[in-house]
Amino acid sequence: MKKRIPALILTLCLLLSTAAYAAAPSSDERMRGVWVSSVFNLDYPAKPTTDAAALRKQADTVLDNVQSLGLNTVFLQVHPSTDALYPSKIYPWSRFLTGSVGTAPAGGFDPLRYWIDGAHARGLELHAWLNPYRVTTGKKAEWDALPASHPAKQHADWVVPYNGNYYWNPGIPGVVDLLESGVREILDNYPDVDGIHMDDYFYPGTTFDDTAAYSTYGGGLNLADWRRANVNTLVSRIDTLVHQKNPNASFGISPSGVWENRSADPRGSATSGGNPSYSKAYADTLTWIRQGMVDYVCPQIYWYIGQSAADYAVLTDWWANAVKGTDVKLYIGEAAYKYGDPSQAAAWQTPGELTRHLQLSATRAEVSGNIFFSYGSLRDKGTVASEIRTYYASQPTAPETTPTPPATDDKSAQLAGMTSYLHTLALFLQSILR
Repeated sequence: MKKRIPALILTLCLLLSTAAYAAAPSSDERMRGVWVSSVFNLDYPAKPTTDAAALRKQADTVLDNVQSLGLNTVFLQVHPSTDALYPSKIYPWSRFLTGSVGTAPAGGFDPLRYWIDGAHARGLELHAWLNPYRVTTGKKAEWDALPASHPAKQHADWVVPYNGNYYWNPGIPGVVDLLESGVREILDNYPDVDGIHMDDYFYPGTTFDDTAAYSTYGGGLNLADWRRANVNTLVSRIDTLVHQKNPNASFGISPSGVWENRSADPRGSATSGGNPSYSKAYADTLTWIRQGMVDYVCPQIYWYIGQSAADYAVLTDWWANAVKGTDVKLYIGEAAYKYGDPSQAAAWQTPGELTRHLQLSATRAEVSGNIFFSYGSLRDKGTVASEIRTYYASQPTAPETTPTPPATDDKSAQLAGMTSYLHTLALFLQSILR
């Protein structure tokens, strides 16, 4: 009977100290993220609607499910194609949100505000995900349907058609200014957003017709280096802007999983495919890392372990080496959408492949977590969702010792002191009961 009382006290102290520590998430916590796509209504909303109640309900369902899976970060696509999922003075409302370009949700509903508040209420981070250069996704008919007030119609000479769609020309200085202003608007209007995120869509291809801009602005560089310099300029300016506006926010990019194949560049990976971002999209991630132009990179390593052309393990090690010795964090993008898809290789049909990815990532000191594409794959495929939930349930969510945050007022000082006292008491009681 005497041992039950100390044991009860110990349990209460551990619970209280854990709760107090959980109130201040550690920056060292591993990334457990998911991309929530709005383009083509892949994830949110399930179909376009102006009904604010329906949009709220869907957001709540996604956030509840994300929390239940043991994830901690949502990357919400708020600029799917030169449009917005929030009230903007620069971009029109997205057709993927309400069904038509420029049409707002009913009742003044602001989806981004709701997602940020909802994520934070559940202890999740919310990052605004942007697709910088894409203007259309539906071929020429979509372009023709854009209103005259659309920024791409206002600056049609800044836009280039490519494979039936339309893209901003990265070599036009005004394009950089426009894209920067869009990010500034988010940071000004949503100062509690946790980050700005860009995906891998930069130049859409090598035959992009930017001859006129190159003649004007090329500055003596060869075409490929000039294109990479244009992307670097955008990345550098967004990085500077994010940290000027919100030092607590992060800025990162998810490039293609293959920077370049070693056969084309000795710095590249021992791979033989993967649509290399350095030569195809003109995204020089190694320069971003070396010059500290991003807080993190999340290469989309969408292959299985042992795949001959592009091995998940080989690429993870290549990227780990790329960030080694820098302060740029490395997250690994995971192809959850391939899991259980009968059109994919046999490895994706085998339970445990994704767990093996997470286990391998955890053994690499340079890897700070994983991000899954996309939410719909976790929602629709019970096996992959179960695998993720099971894996994360077995893992600590933060380091064993979390520094007590600095006190900002008397109450927080008291909380910090109580947290420290309870944690110390729990450890003491634990030691004497062994």
